[in-house]
Amino acid sequence: MTAPAQKGHNQLGNLPVWDLSDLYPGKDSPEFAAALDEAKARAEKFEATYKGKLAELTKGGRLIEAIRDSEALGDLSGRIGSFAFLHYAQNATDPDRAKFMGDTNEALTNLSTRVLFFELELNRIEDADLDAALDKDAELARYRTWFAELRKARPYQLDDKLEELFHDKSVTGFSAWNRLFDETLSSLAFEVDGETLNMESTLHLLSERDEKKRESAFRALGKTLSENARLFTHITNVLAKDKEISDRWRGYKDIADSRHMANSVEREVVDALQKAVEDAYPRLSHRYYKMKAKWFGKDKLNAWDRNAPLPTSDERVWDWTQAVDTVLQAYGKFSPKLAEVAAPFFNSGWIDAPTGNGKLSGAFAHPTVPSAHPYLMLNYMGRSRDVMTLAHELGHGVHQRLAAAQGPILANTPLTLAETASVFGEMLTFRHMLDNTTDAKQRFALLSSKVEDMLNTVVRQIAFYSFERRVHTARKQGELRTEEINRIWLEVQRESLGDAVAQNEGYDIFWAYIPHFIHSPFYVYAYAFGDCLVNSLYAQYEKANEGFAERYFELLKAGGSKHHSELLAPFGLDAKDPQFWSLGLAMIEGLIDELEAASP
Repeated sequence: MTAPAQKGHNQLGNLPVWDLSDLYPGKDSPEFAAALDEAKARAEKFEATYKGKLAELTKGGRLIEAIRDSEALGDLSGRIGSFAFLHYAQNATDPDRAKFMGDTNEALTNLSTRVLFFELELNRIEDADLDAALDKDAELARYRTWFAELRKARPYQLDDKLEELFHDKSVTGFSAWNRLFDETLSSLAFEVDGETLNMESTLHLLSERDEKKRESAFRALGKTLSENARLFTHITNVLAKDKEISDRWRGYKDIADSRHMANSVEREVVDALQKAVEDAYPRLSHRYYKMKAKWFGKDKLNAWDRNAPLPTSDERVWDWTQAVDTVLQAYGKFSPKLAEVAAPFFNSGWIDAPTGNGKLSGAFAHPTVPSAHPYLMLNYMGRSRDVMTLAHELGHGVHQRLAAAQGPILANTPLTLAETASVFGEMLTFRHMLDNTTDAKQRFALLSSKVEDMLNTVVRQIAFYSFERRVHTARKQGELRTEEINRIWLEVQRESLGDAVAQNEGYDIFWAYIPHFIHSPFYVYAYAFGDCLVNSLYAQYEKANEGFAERYFELLKAGGSKHHSELLAPFGLDAKDPQFWSLGLAMIEGLIDELEAASP
């Protein structure tokens, strides 16, 4: 499906919109209602069949039956939830869509309460009995890594009734605050030079060539976010406290330990990443922004100059067809199979590309469920950065398609490796664009744009992680005022960006619109993990690419069925080795060297 060219999109051609009928014909369709009824019935049957009987089934060699039924129910309820969310994401300000998603989530929470016992009870099976069952049953043995990760959560589990209470109250707890944040952000209006814009369009202006437009957008963002600061501060305080309560009851020692566990990554690996990036601030971001200030003829960049195009930047507008061709050619050059797996996204209604009032801001790839296919959301505006975003989200989509064969449980890739295919897809596209650009100024523009994207992915995301750590730590001492959160934000920005970027009035509230802080606390380091991992992977690919594509596809197909250490071993990489991070950061430094040498 495509949307007709609309105001602001006349240069971009017909942009595709989602066709959600692969999930359900519509929110009021008999098929959707029947699916919800079936999910409720299956949940009741699952509880009646398996609750209190898993130890006995394990000893009798029949635990795989429960796993199969659990996956079937997970696929069905996942399809229902995916449809409700994607329908809502197209217009989060529509009360009917919001109610539909809210009602659906409530129904899914109610039915999933019946199966909450499953993982808790699995963790009460004696280790010897489970090991014996895994050794005897090849199908069950596929889940060995999943069981090992499940076992790691054992010390942090509560008794069944408490787990049920936590689960039930999530609807009126963090889920409700998440929805309030999303709907508030989608409804905000920003007055820029007499025009009323939404968040996405206003943020887009921060990378405009015209400095007056950038400054106007910056001022509008600061003004509107400040006017809503009380609400954003309250949401942040509530969710930080909510997390502290959960962590305290479960016995997590560090504020980010629950995220590390969900990511199947050890705390010391993340600590090593954070330290490596923070140690590299002076030779990466500080150095680059000093160079950028010089290119702009300034002593210091203003905050609205950070993502500004360079004076020599490539101002081409990429229409949708050009963007698609560029990305598919880049993917195909690496491996025809990669382009083949990506192709259906462009002719099957799997991408929603236009910007629109009420549409969620940003971009994402939603995996839905293995029995369906992923959907990509973009807010496509035709810049080279938007082409890179397409390459990024398409990488996620390809990864999700390849991992789907693992089934609902094992297809779920931990966040640390979930960014691998997306960032690798960006790197392939960047190299392809660079190889096909002979003009010195355009090459310089592409290089600088890639460096800025890498700094935004690595430096900015680790700075975000540091900001979250400080906010959550400070919240333990009591509620935080807006001024305190603002101060932490400015401290972290100063450390990460250096002295070459000014902290203009209004910049202190820019933490308020970052959705990851609300939806997925401490998620952000996964971006830096993914970028450094891909830089190291790409360095291996450049050294010896024979057989690399095959090993790469094996990594993607594995989904969450293997630990990151096992998946990286065939490439000679080890995330626990400090040199691993140095290798990834050295690639960024090398690009900055190249930029400096080519400086206009």
